[in-house]
Amino acid sequence: MPSLGDIARFQTSMGVDEVEWLHALVADWQIIADLSFSDLVLWVPDAEARGMWAGAQIRPTTGPTTLLEDVAGTFLPSGRTDLFDASLTSGNAVTEDVNELPDGPTVRIEAVPVRREGRPFAIVARHSAVGTARTSSALEGAYQDTAATLMAMIRRGEFPLPGGRSELADSLRVGDGFVRTDGAGVVGYASPNALSAFRRLGLSGDLIGTHFAGVATDLIDRRPTDRGPRGLFDGSTAGETDLENASASVMARVMPLRSEVGRDGSLILLRDVTELRLRERELVSKEATIREIHHRVKNNLQTVAALLRLQARRSDPPEVRTALAEAESRVASIALVHETLSRSLDDVVDFDEIADGLLRSVLDLSDRGDRQIVADRIGSFGALPGPVATPLAMVITELVQNAATHAFGSAGGEAGAVTLAVNRIRDRLRLRISDDGRGLPPGFDGTGSLGLSIVNTLVESELGGTLKFETNRQGGTTVAISLTV
Repeated sequence: MPSLGDIARFQTSMGVDEVEWLHALVADWQIIADLSFSDLVLWVPDAEARGMWAGAQIRPTTGPTTLLEDVAGTFLPSGRTDLFDASLTSGNAVTEDVNELPDGPTVRIEAVPVRREGRPFAIVARHSAVGTARTSSALEGAYQDTAATLMAMIRRGEFPLPGGRSELADSLRVGDGFVRTDGAGVVGYASPNALSAFRRLGLSGDLIGTHFAGVATDLIDRRPTDRGPRGLFDGSTAGETDLENASASVMARVMPLRSEVGRDGSLILLRDVTELRLRERELVSKEATIREIHHRVKNNLQTVAALLRLQARRSDPPEVRTALAEAESRVASIALVHETLSRSLDDVVDFDEIADGLLRSVLDLSDRGDRQIVADRIGSFGALPGPVATPLAMVITELVQNAATHAFGSAGGEAGAVTLAVNRIRDRLRLRISDDGRGLPPGFDGTGSLGLSIVNTLVESELGGTLKFETNRQGGTTVAISLTV
């Protein structure tokens, strides 16, 4: 099914501003379909005047549809568009009753011209079943009256309303809670759901006959930065807000209505979101607690690393100093992961930042004498979950430290390079840690040291990956790791 943008671009001669007007219209016309219990179809003239194209359609959520098959994207040739042509030519709404099947229901089609800057250029067709006209209750009467006002605003070029739309605009529906006010801001009708939402806020009486802005102001908790509901509910501008107090939270969206003589009150949609806001606050609290835990763990690990460094400086045997330095490096790598997690809103981290930090810190801590060893990263890890990031950080630490310690000679001024190359395709991660040093010794055992035993255990058991040691043809060693994240 082609989109409205595709049809406007390839089948019509409309300008950019007119297409944007129609996009804004169909973004908000679900409200009109629900209020009028009708299907809506947007028709646009063909560029060669051969007929009209159905650019978009919407079905009501408040009642049955009259369009069992999708019509968006279909073409009506000239000769079958008399109703729409008459509406475009006159600039007025034109109605016709249609019965396409002998035994089918009669459908009333009201063609309303879409006007912009004084010129009608498209048609909104409202389809409603004649035999099931819904005027039996006060609610349905208020719905239909408000829908007629909005359709008239389309015809006069006053709808869609100016201004940006938020996610709140798309989440509220007519059935959630409906309030209609007059030009003075007095409530003429409030649906049962709207009244229930205000009862949650603490309203003891009825909404009908009250000044909506005054009632809302008296019920909510005001904050110094609040603009207040009075300015929003006076019917002059469109907007959205949350009405909150200690008892409840209610989402509200205001749409100003206009008649031919001026301001005609507002359409206000409401939804009780008390439970949703409570869950959101609980989630924020849990996230803050988790970040605080990561922060404290990081601080404790850094303290342990500092103690290990202090102990290493006071130890005389070289093997003891080396072991303590390796332990310090391992603790510091875990602390770096927790430091990154403490700044994240989710249990995921940007591992590129961690990898770069590990390359710098491991080489700084390694006892390299006068050797000039540099490290570089090629490729990107992307975002990794915490349970993967921690063991992977330790693996990189061990392998880079092992390369810095054993791959190069001890002669002063000897240069060397360690490269961390990573390739990620969706959830598959491959990394290669290479050096240009002396290569693997004869009879090399990948589990012959504590560090390499840790690497094997972490890669195969913790990460569920594979590990392979290779001797480069040009000299040096490469450790290839493959895992799923």
